[in-house]
Amino acid sequence: MTKQVQELDHVIIRFAGDSGDGMQLTGDRFTQETAVFGNDLSTLPNFPAEIRAPAGTLPGVSSFQLHFADHDILTPGDAPDVLVAMNPAALKANVTDLPRGKDLIVNTDEFTKRNLQKVGYDKNPIEDGSLSAYHVHAVPLTSLTVKALQDQNLSRKDAERAKNMFALGLLSWLYGRPAEGTLNFLEQKFGKRPEIYKANVTAFHAGWNFGETTEAFSVRYEVKPAALKPGTYRNITGNTALAYGLIAAAQLAKLPLFLGSYPITPASDVLHELSRHKKFGVRTFQAEDEISAVGSALGAAFGGALAVTTSSGPGIILKMETAGLAVSTELPLIIVDVQRAGPSTGMPTKTEQADLLLALYGRNGESPVPVVAAASPSDCFNAAIEAARIAVTYRTPVILLSDGYLANGSEPWLLPDVAALPDLSQDFAFATQETHVNGDGEFRPFKRDPQTLARPWAIPGTPGLEHRIGGIEKADGAGTISYDPDNHDLMVRARQAKVDGITVPDLEVDDPDGRAKLLVLGWGSTYGSIGAAIRRSRRAGYQVAQAHLRHLNPFPANLGDVLRSYEKVLVPEINLGQLALLLRGKYLVDVISYNRVRGLPFQAAELAGAIEEVLSHV
Repeated sequence: MTKQVQELDHVIIRFAGDSGDGMQLTGDRFTQETAVFGNDLSTLPNFPAEIRAPAGTLPGVSSFQLHFADHDILTPGDAPDVLVAMNPAALKANVTDLPRGKDLIVNTDEFTKRNLQKVGYDKNPIEDGSLSAYHVHAVPLTSLTVKALQDQNLSRKDAERAKNMFALGLLSWLYGRPAEGTLNFLEQKFGKRPEIYKANVTAFHAGWNFGETTEAFSVRYEVKPAALKPGTYRNITGNTALAYGLIAAAQLAKLPLFLGSYPITPASDVLHELSRHKKFGVRTFQAEDEISAVGSALGAAFGGALAVTTSSGPGIILKMETAGLAVSTELPLIIVDVQRAGPSTGMPTKTEQADLLLALYGRNGESPVPVVAAASPSDCFNAAIEAARIAVTYRTPVILLSDGYLANGSEPWLLPDVAALPDLSQDFAFATQETHVNGDGEFRPFKRDPQTLARPWAIPGTPGLEHRIGGIEKADGAGTISYDPDNHDLMVRARQAKVDGITVPDLEVDDPDGRAKLLVLGWGSTYGSIGAAIRRSRRAGYQVAQAHLRHLNPFPANLGDVLRSYEKVLVPEINLGQLALLLRGKYLVDVISYNRVRGLPFQAAELAGAIEEVLSHV
């Protein structure tokens, strides 16, 4: 059967089903093939916190949204063009996001009376006309999969597990995705279990062939590769990019990399990834708790390593006492906070950016810590290198903020030119350095560099560099224990001056005509949503400027001037206005907060509406 091919410039697909239906794997494989094909892309995995929620229930729904295009895109999309619903729960949880007239593929085999009742359907929505606003493709995915595998020696339950591969094959045919990568993946994953490998490959081909032969799909779609900047690309998630950035930073600093970590969602993948790279001098330690993890990392910093500890909100709180010790001892330590929805356990698999005030002020005493935030999944690589630069140059702990959206989301990453990466190498103290000793040749562990105010980094066991280490206040220069009030005042101010004096680039503003009256200022993972909203508003004829903060402590030196140069400043945040609070207090500018804490990234249309609302009052 000859099928019509329709060209599209972008598509948003959402796969949804039970946690056990393999939706994350299906979405990931479709994403990998899309990356190989050359489209620009952005993804949004969304899954429950429970390891295995009750099958067929709303709390157990897992979804994966992918936006791919023939041009540069910034977000995983506001709403799907295609929803694949593997059961009634997946349909009910997601159908309200599907715009009228879009495609809905439903697995009719799962729409049994029992499954319908579990989620509150009195009637079958496929049959009662309630889905008439959509192009519904009712496909018995489960029974078609079982039929395709009937000649194989599998139980019905094992055969049914391959229905996600049937769905993947169908969607791969529908959108012209390559199949080779997925087939190679299945061989690597299931090669040692030939019956499972054969079942998944057969199901994939069956889904592809079904699309090619059925009359239910008379049109195939084509999304051509995007015109991206020349270079070598790979698809990458934020956690993987962050891990690679830490490895690169250690190489640039000529230091061994040590990670002390305790598993926690959504930060655990950084530990998993780094544990694979021992050949680059990486040591990973999975501690028994968060306090042990950060303590081991601080010990590694004292011993001369590029030291890192990773966690998410609740775990970061437990690390803060040791972070204060790192402030006091003035040792380089990178604390990675992959933020998630709180408070307490909150919604551990959902995103939020509500730890900014915790990062800045969540320690006792005057404990200034530099704070850096990543803007996109691939930008986690650059943010990790910047955090390392600050830590080793200024001898200070640094908090690096990511979040669940960045950690699990993916996008194409242009591999950097290694020669263009910064030199982070640092000299350790040695006994004959005049800058580190007094006239009697006695080592002065807190004698500061006049430019950076950093103290010497003296490796334990170096002859002549023995010195006290600990949390009690130290005498200026000598480093001996001191309770002198004037010395404490001096040391507090010196530590603050060191952080305030960190060199960070000026804030860049995107204001093409220079006539905008509104500035939209963001930080962290709101970058893509804000950028997409700005594009919409400009296409609608509005003049609006955009800027995005990487450095949240210290702020860029020109931030105050930038804020005061616009009539209105809009600050969208996935919290209740934490950056806005800081800006009002420091710069006395009455910024406008736009806040949502739904566990999801902003939608571009939503932010575009907020922009236009503000401009209507200018």
